[in-house]
Amino acid sequence: MNWQDHIISDKDVLLGKPTIKGTRVSVEHIVGLLAQGWSEDDILENFPRLTKVSLQAVFVYTHDSNSRWIKNHK
Repeated sequence: MNWQDHIISDKDVLLGKPTIKGTRVSVEHIVGLLAQGWSEDDILENFPRLTKVSLQAVFVYTHDSNSRWIKNHK
């Protein structure tokens, strides 16, 4: 999965926070919903412009970002 096809950062959208392409939904918001106990189905039902693929991109992006942070802070 190439998350770069689905996650963008545009300084004019949500102050440059990573968002799901074609939306104003931030990666941070989706991760927050998951942390609150929302399921993937809950998210897809409440955000009809999102797809399973866009959620997978959020997961891969988050994993890659965390891995880079850990590597840089050892």
